[in-house]
Amino acid sequence: MKKLGLYTVALVFIAFLFLYPLDAYVSKPGGAYDLAPIVEVVGGDEDDVGSFSLMTISIGKATPLAYVMSNFSSKMKILPINRVRREGENDKEYNIRQKKLMSDSQFNAITVAFDRVGIPVDIVYDGVFVAAIVEGGAADGKLQAGDKIRQVDEIVLKESGEFAELISTKKEGDTIKVTVERGSKQVDVELTLSEIPKSDGKVGLGVQFQEDRELTTNPEVKMNTAEIGGPSAGLMFTLEIMNQLLDEDLTKGYMIAGTGEMLPDGTVGRIGGADFKVIAADREGVEIFFAPDDELNGMTSGIKTNYEEAVEMGKKIGTKMKIVPVKTVDDALAYLKELEEK
Repeated sequence: MKKLGLYTVALVFIAFLFLYPLDAYVSKPGGAYDLAPIVEVVGGDEDDVGSFSLMTISIGKATPLAYVMSNFSSKMKILPINRVRREGENDKEYNIRQKKLMSDSQFNAITVAFDRVGIPVDIVYDGVFVAAIVEGGAADGKLQAGDKIRQVDEIVLKESGEFAELISTKKEGDTIKVTVERGSKQVDVELTLSEIPKSDGKVGLGVQFQEDRELTTNPEVKMNTAEIGGPSAGLMFTLEIMNQLLDEDLTKGYMIAGTGEMLPDGTVGRIGGADFKVIAADREGVEIFFAPDDELNGMTSGIKTNYEEAVEMGKKIGTKMKIVPVKTVDDALAYLKELEEK
């Protein structure tokens, strides 16, 4: 019985180390994904020799074991919740936000790629996307993150700014009916405007929203990114789309990867986990890695650019991979233009 008790205590302790979720996340290197099977420009060039790959990191709930191991490993990092999720954001809202960021990165990648190649695109207004619900606000329990608002009081939303303008005419206690697209259904929801919690007396619906847009291109671009979230693949999406739009092989025969958000003007934006993506890229045999040489613009002293993080990790692991700084997609294109064929 004494041994059984000791075994039980040991099993409980082991289970605690491996399974007990802490109020934090653990980040680790992810993988490299060749974009050719993920991105399809219908009828585009497919005979390229090299490859463009997007990079990922792995983020999950931290356990006591992961917390301890992170102190002895450069390939694990503990992140406080506020570094991953926004204040008041639940797991569902976080996942929806990540998918939306991925969708937006694809939108910007397509528009920038087509612009650089000189092909026009068609963009139309596509309703209001609900990103998050403020707890205790008018929409709490009635609207859901991921809803798309199509109408307000039978008025079909057709242009930018219309939703905000309609709501601004209402006062506390007014009731409105919104028609939302929820999955494959349309749902009518009545909402009574009230003071938004923690807003210094502002009245509204208590939702975080952004206007959506629909993009049409010729040729059509199809993307299969169901399991990937976040905005950091934007630069590599842009390069892969251009590679399929053009007859030339932009890769020059090399295995090329990188990271960075694609902004509407072609700027490559800062992302998280650049150092871990270098580890994953080196492990996958990548030869050239593009890293955002982002403008810090007065950020806290000691903060490194993504490029500096990448170079530091590259030296630490002794990689032979060439790490290239880019501020814009044009920097990446200029580097590729001067690159000798492999």
